[in-house]
Parts: sequence; structure tokens; C-alpha cells
Amino acid sequence: MNSIKQQISAISQTLPERVRLVAVSKFHPAETIMEAYRAGQRLFGESRAQELSAKAASLPSDISWHFIGHLQTNKVKHVVSVAAMIESIDSLRLLEAVDHEAQRQGRTVNVLLQVHVAMEETKFGFTPDEIIEYFTGRKFEQLKATHICGLMAMASNTDDPARINDDFARVAELFRRIITIAPDLRGFTELSMGMSDDYPIAISHGATLVRIGSSIFGPRQY
Repeated sequence: MNSIKQQISAISQTLPERVRLVAVSKFHPAETIMEAYRAGQRLFGESRAQELSAKAASLPSDISWHFIGHLQTNKVKHVVSVAAMIESIDSLRLLEAVDHEAQRQGRTVNVLLQVHVAMEETKFGFTPDEIIEYFTGRKFEQLKATHICGLMAMASNTDDPARINDDFARVAELFRRIITIAPDLRGFTELSMGMSDDYPIAISHGATLVRIGSSIFGPRQY
């Protein structure tokens, strides 16, 4: 496999200007992340609260950390204190917990709402209907210290490109509907879709963030 620097360079060359690369560093040690950092990467994705806290404390302060995993409410305070964005808000209960903790810490937290469109029941997230109901009811106006910046989704775990294409198309259409429903919604600009195997399809449907790990760092190091 090419070096991390070579992989980041190769992937970056495939991304339009509007698309940012989230280097998924979960389960990889700080030394590996520093290789990517020295290659110019500043945006990283983590999926465990304690791992994120430890890495944020030991790595350069100009790294922008995105939390991309399922977040338990009892771990919210650890993530709110360090994450530039929480991409995986998968329930109203979690959104309210993040908003409450952000108020308590005196900061505003950027978040994405995770949409469930994949075939697997194991994936977390709101259904498209729940998302529509949320924005139609303008419940976002109740948030005090949380800013909803867009949507996040994962496609079905399949080798069928047609199914993956359909999944991303549904999320993109939902994104557009929300803007129509709440045209005064400010800063709703991010669409986080696509991973190592399917990110070109996600980009074709308007992704602004792609979450790539194995293509950069190789297999996970548990």
C-alpha cells in the first residue's frame, strides 16, 4: 500500500472543491494520525468518546475533530467539549442532550442529523419521515446552543451500485426538501455521505463531506 501521504494526495485529487475529506482515524494510534497531519490533513473522524478525548488531548490543537459514531447520552459531555462537529445525531433525545450540555459548557456545537436509509436494521438514525416532521414542525427553533448544519447518512452495505445510488439519491432529495420546507434555515449546507468504497457515488449526489478511513490508513488497528 502507498504511504498515508500518497493516499491522501490521491484521494484529494478526486474531490471537487466543495467536498472536504474526513480522514476516519478511529482505532488508529496517534502516530498514524500524525502521519496524515504532516501530509496536511486537518479534519479527522472518531467514533468513540474516550478515544476522541485522549487523542484530542495529545495531538495538535488545530485538528478539527468530527464525531461520527453512535453517541450514548452519558458520553455527550466528553464529545461536546472537543468536537468541531457531531455528525451522528440519531435521535431527538440525543439532540436535546447535546443542546443541554453545550449550553452548560457555554459553547455552540455544530451537528448533522443522521438519516437511516440503508437496508440494515443495525444502522442508527432518523427515518426520512421523522426528519420531515421535525423540520415541518420547526422544532429546530427550540435549540439553544446547537446548530444543525445538514444531514449524514450511510448507504446499504452491499456491492450493488444501483442500491447505493438509490440510497444517496434519497438522502439528497431529503436535503433539498428540508431547504424548501424551511427556506430561512441558515447554515444548512452539509451533506456527509460516502466512504472508501462508495464516495464517488455520494459526490455525484451532492456530498460535501466524505468519510474515508481504510483507503488512507489501511485496516483498523484494534
